[in-house]
Amino acid sequence: MDWPVFLIFVAASGAAASTGMLFQPGTWYDTLKRPSWTPRRWMFPVVWTTLYLLSSLAATRVAGLGGNGMAMAFWAMQIAFNTLWSPVFFGLRRPRTALVPMAGLWLAVAGMNATFWPLDWVAGLCVLPYMVWVTVAAALNLWVARNNPAVA
Repeated sequence: MDWPVFLIFVAASGAAASTGMLFQPGTWYDTLKRPSWTPRRWMFPVVWTTLYLLSSLAATRVAGLGGNGMAMAFWAMQIAFNTLWSPVFFGLRRPRTALVPMAGLWLAVAGMNATFWPLDWVAGLCVLPYMVWVTVAAALNLWVARNNPAVA
């Protein structure tokens, strides 16, 4: 493993995670209607830490391979949209508006899945849990936006 490259991907993931730490759910989120299948609060930091590490590992495996341009572009795209989501949803308190970065995030992670697999099946496997989690997060975001009409 190329540790310096891995640490660069972890640092970028840490920057994205910092927006999640800066813009936390708080009491506003507690007042929203949420579905019964909403994950417990303690799960979010555990899952996101795991996903950031797996994504960084996957990107490190793909970074040194030929023909990785689209894969690396999708990695950059997902970390950018990931960074935007928390400030929009929790910071601005705009669940409907947050569907835009969420859609971008979902598409970017889907793009990662599609481009990582042919280059390195282990990297593709590492990204699968991210796709599952982002799908759940997108469904939760959509549910909250639809069922809390007073919130923009």
